[in-house]
Amino acid sequence: MVIGTTFDKPINLSSCINCGQCTIACPTGSLYEKDHLAAVYEALHNSLNHVVIQYSPTISVTLAEEYDLKPGKDVNGMLNAILHKIGFDKVFETAFGVDLAINELAAELLQRVKKGNSLPMLSGDCPAWVKYLEQVNPEMLPMLTTCKSPQQMTGAISKSFYAETRQIDPEKIVMVSVMPCTAKKFEAQREEMIQKGIADVDIVITTRELSR
Repeated sequence: MVIGTTFDKPINLSSCINCGQCTIACPTGSLYEKDHLAAVYEALHNSLNHVVIQYSPTISVTLAEEYDLKPGKDVNGMLNAILHKIGFDKVFETAFGVDLAINELAAELLQRVKKGNSLPMLSGDCPAWVKYLEQVNPEMLPMLTTCKSPQQMTGAISKSFYAETRQIDPEKIVMVSVMPCTAKKFEAQREEMIQKGIADVDIVITTRELSR
């Protein structure tokens, strides 16, 4: 028995959509998410950096279960305090990015309805779903929204509006993202998410990595 990709193609040329489910389904347990904690430590220990972190609203529930916290516990309050103590200069919740994304999606949908083209409009929040369309159903790409995901919007606004209002050089800002899905690691590295050499999100870690 050989464990490998479909037709033995390199993983970037296989049917892989970076969903991360292989880490659960692998029969040998040899697949696991790439750990990026070392990059987080390095960023935090560099005094020239202004390190900010965003976290998905969903991870607080997972962390509460991980540490056997009682229902009703203010996990977000604890998490914010812990992240500040670890050394992050600013803590954001990606729910803000969700609000931005909803507004942008609504505006784009109205525009498409008026023009009467590229309907229905498909969400682009999930990077695995986007990659699936690119590889399997490229003819449907015109229906895909042009809006970035909440993770990327939060990252982009931290390097623009936040940097401008706080008078911080965007190149000095390191945006760390905590997400429940390994596909977000892939999303942050896409060329489309880098403007003038500055990435919207620099480092993505999973809930498991944060827990460790």
